[in-house]
Amino acid sequence: MSQKPTDIRVTAAQVHFLPVTMRVPLKFGPETVTNAVCLRVRVEVTDRRGNRAEGWGETPLSVSWVWPSTLGVAERCQRMEQFSVRLAARLVDSGLEGHPMEIGHDFIHGPLAETLAAANAEAGGTAMPYLGSLVAFSAFDIAVHDAYGRLLNRDTYSTYTGEFMNRDLAAFLEPDSAGVSFAGRYPADCLVADAPKRLPVWHLVGGVDALEAIDLTGSEPNDGHPLLLADWIRQDGLTCLKVKLRGNDAAWDYERLVRVARIGLPLGVRWLSSDFNCTVQDPAYVNEISDRLLRDEPEIYARTLYIEQPFPHDLEANQIDVRSVSARKPLFLDESAHDWEYVRLGRCLGWSGVALKTCKTQTGALLSLCWAKAHGMPLMVQDLTNPMLAIIPHVRLAAHAGTIQGVECNAMQFYPEASLPEERVHPGLYRRRDGQVDLSSLAGPGFGYRLDEIQRTLPPAVG
Repeated sequence: MSQKPTDIRVTAAQVHFLPVTMRVPLKFGPETVTNAVCLRVRVEVTDRRGNRAEGWGETPLSVSWVWPSTLGVAERCQRMEQFSVRLAARLVDSGLEGHPMEIGHDFIHGPLAETLAAANAEAGGTAMPYLGSLVAFSAFDIAVHDAYGRLLNRDTYSTYTGEFMNRDLAAFLEPDSAGVSFAGRYPADCLVADAPKRLPVWHLVGGVDALEAIDLTGSEPNDGHPLLLADWIRQDGLTCLKVKLRGNDAAWDYERLVRVARIGLPLGVRWLSSDFNCTVQDPAYVNEISDRLLRDEPEIYARTLYIEQPFPHDLEANQIDVRSVSARKPLFLDESAHDWEYVRLGRCLGWSGVALKTCKTQTGALLSLCWAKAHGMPLMVQDLTNPMLAIIPHVRLAAHAGTIQGVECNAMQFYPEASLPEERVHPGLYRRRDGQVDLSSLAGPGFGYRLDEIQRTLPPAVG
């Protein structure tokens, strides 16, 4: 492999854990979540000339999403935190060099799997799944991409070219269609060059959210933020609603979709999506709901832009033919889309598109994006209730991906106070206005955090 003077290696890494409490609960599949821990990572990198820079990355360790299990939430969270500390040392010890895309790819396909296997062997009992390891590593990967941009005093998104990368996409990806070639192509060739500064934003209607006054229990917070769906729509000018469903109660799911639509459509909502959170086993379950909507509520059916991940997230173990679902509505991989190889498998099974997430690494998201675009698969960028710094790479990915409709951002619904220091610098990102988020305050090298202006005191580094 050729070498460039701008190639880097990670010379230091440290982790901070930032606990956040939700103002209202959020339901993930069978679990209802009331708090979370965000992993914030700082890395130092050095190039071949000895120049140094630091970078930052962050992601929620959302154990209910990444690790569905009967194991207690506290134990799963502790295991993920311990694994994150272990990753910091392993990344430095790996000695990997190159562009961040190359370091990220090589770590994922070597040291990450080895570190996960060792951690699971030591813990015994229930094993942490691969997705859990990927989410923990994502904060490190994002930090390396940020550090690289800061080292070069460039926007990170301007570095995904042959000027800085030693390998083209053909070194990472294999095509699935005749006529598709990745030779001589780089991630920049698949990205929106003139990325928009404002994006339509999706609001998450959680499975236990109050839709109307009749749903209130009296235990809700009195903190000045909306509680009812109509109030959220009016305050934020929302036009896109993502509806969390159960996936094991068709009558409840159908009624929920109809209730949400009947509240939202008269107030200006234009698009809906449904998220079954991997709980469905049979395509007929989703098809019957779709067909009933088409028959009895044709406008609601027409306004449903896509369906998100109804089926189990282990795609290899659950190779369900989903063509009957995607024949009715676009069907997007989410939890199953660990990397481009799973996207390829999903396409063979009939999935339409891919919901990208930075919490599965910046490197992996970009490679999945490139593979999907080359094979005509539409894209979305979905949230993991990203607060604080985590929202910034998230919305930047959406802006450069060219999604079918904006980006999902819901941290302002569930823990708005968590991001107050960041909001003072980037007000348009942490409050949705006119149904959009505003990226225009992001500036400078790396991901444009403007970290020096954000007045946040971090807890001590761990490990």
